[in-house]
Amino acid sequence: MSVISETTPASPAVSPAPERKRLSLDWLGVMPFMIFAMMFLVLPTIYLVAGAFQDAAGNLTLANLINLFQPSIRDAYWISIKISLASALLGAFIGFCIAAAVVLGGLPSWIRSPLMTFSGVASNFAGVPLAYAFLFTLGRTGLVTYLLVNIFGFNLYAHGFNLLSFWGLTITYLYFQIPLMVLIITPALDGLKREWKEAALILGATGPQYWRMVAFPILWPALLGTILLLFANSFGAIATAYALTGSSLSIVPIVLYAQIRGDVLQDPQLGYALAFGMIVITGVSNGIYIWMRARSERWLK
Repeated sequence: MSVISETTPASPAVSPAPERKRLSLDWLGVMPFMIFAMMFLVLPTIYLVAGAFQDAAGNLTLANLINLFQPSIRDAYWISIKISLASALLGAFIGFCIAAAVVLGGLPSWIRSPLMTFSGVASNFAGVPLAYAFLFTLGRTGLVTYLLVNIFGFNLYAHGFNLLSFWGLTITYLYFQIPLMVLIITPALDGLKREWKEAALILGATGPQYWRMVAFPILWPALLGTILLLFANSFGAIATAYALTGSSLSIVPIVLYAQIRGDVLQDPQLGYALAFGMIVITGVSNGIYIWMRARSERWLK
């Protein structure tokens, strides 16, 4: 008698039902920021860019961009670029010297905390209050002007200085450019390892040779990126320039304001094109800054 064994087929494995991904409540914390950025940054930018390619009737056109090459518009861009470049270079140099003195110099350690606190406040102090502060300080009847005349017998304005001019606006911008440089370059200086300098000195390098051949090549991406950020920071400033100089200095933000809100030169579409040009310039500057900063952080980790 033979026993016939029957094999029952194995039941197929049942895959577990995929879990539904629940939306984390952490997103609620960033929703106010995202809404704020969308309403006051993204949507206005899209509106300006779209307006730059439209005429008053809403038709597509390149006439607004072509009008940017008018001599007056070109001159406004050139003056803005020169002021931004001058304030960026001077701010970067002075701010780097201050940060290097605090981080790498022999200054007392307690100086760093109040310096960083002041830099955080001063880097955001701009607009009408800053313009009036400089008028009360370096204006024709300002405090510093008065003290120089009555104590030292030196008249700034008799020697060609004018606060409502190219260099006057550049000096005003330095008030927030220098602290911003201190805030950004200090972490990069902190990243310089002491062992690098010790190794260079052991190999016979002098202090200037260490800076020229070791420190500056490492800091160069951070320095160049910060200069570009300072350039973009001053290029888009309008409240300080308008309150300080009015329409006596024709820079792009003031020309843009006149085209959108002016009574005589009102041309909103040209104003949108001016804003589009500013977005391109500041966007390129900030993009290169982000790329340079990423390169420097790889060395300073």
